[in-house]
Amino acid sequence: MAKKRALITGITGQDGSYLAEFLLGRDYEVVGMVRRSSTINFERIFHIQNDIELVPGDLLDEVSMINLLREQRPTEVYNLAAQSFVQTSWNQAVLTGETTALGVTRILDAIRIVDPEIRFYQASSSEMFGKVVETPQRETTPFYPRSPYGVAKVYGHWITVNYRESYGLHANSGMLFNHESERRGLEFVTRKITHGVARIKAGLDQNLALGNLDSKRDWGFAGDYVRAMWLMLQQDTPDDFVVATGETHSVREFCELAFGHVGLDYQDYVVVDERYMRPAEVDLLVGDASKAHKALGWEPEVTFKGLVERMVDADVDLVQWQQLSGKPGRGG
Repeated sequence: MAKKRALITGITGQDGSYLAEFLLGRDYEVVGMVRRSSTINFERIFHIQNDIELVPGDLLDEVSMINLLREQRPTEVYNLAAQSFVQTSWNQAVLTGETTALGVTRILDAIRIVDPEIRFYQASSSEMFGKVVETPQRETTPFYPRSPYGVAKVYGHWITVNYRESYGLHANSGMLFNHESERRGLEFVTRKITHGVARIKAGLDQNLALGNLDSKRDWGFAGDYVRAMWLMLQQDTPDDFVVATGETHSVREFCELAFGHVGLDYQDYVVVDERYMRPAEVDLLVGDASKAHKALGWEPEVTFKGLVERMVDADVDLVQWQQLSGKPGRGG
């Protein structure tokens, strides 16, 4: 039997690296799409770079997507590429729409043209729920996005549903709630906290500036969540699924655990800075993943406390390595 072949857009990101590892462990041939750019960071996939094939492609260019599918002939496509930082989406609203919204259409159209049998996963987001109209949020909860990123994700979600219903594609959306890891970029608040803790513990910084400490999120481990992506594409019938832990924690609680893990009190170091407040805040997100539990057999394995501690430990190790090696830098 021929090996399954998966194409991952956004393979150099947090989710892409974990998904590539996961699929390699299931004997897939893994192809990663990267843009032709001199600024690509391969750090997250460096350890598996010899086991995967990297090919050029761009969500802004449908012809490149068509050619890529014709050349690589994947059986599964995971679309994880996007302008994925919410804060940036206010300053780059049009680019966010081009990649995070219209990019999904270009990939779906390429699948429709080249091979409608390809199974497709779209990375939807809890940010689509935004100003929530019910708690917890489930697959049927109406969307009320509060950022250009959230609006673009809503478009990407609905165009996936539309192509599934219009062309019979095996197109799935995973409404993933916040999922973190030591591979998260430093611009994200969770990694900003754990890296800040490591630098303060090492005596390199005196404080950590953050925005809204009372903002609450449903935080899980990225390595658990990529398993749910794969499970969706193994089902006979395509569908949409909320992927979440069902627990909610505040930024303040994250700080308390992170600083406490190295024996510090967050109140001595964290300062609130207005610059990090969003123009339109999403105050509370918490997901109901009952459908994924029942239909996919998916359950998260890493606890919130375990997630915070593994991230802090990794950043403590990183900062120590940077000090010993004389390397400057902020990691990420």
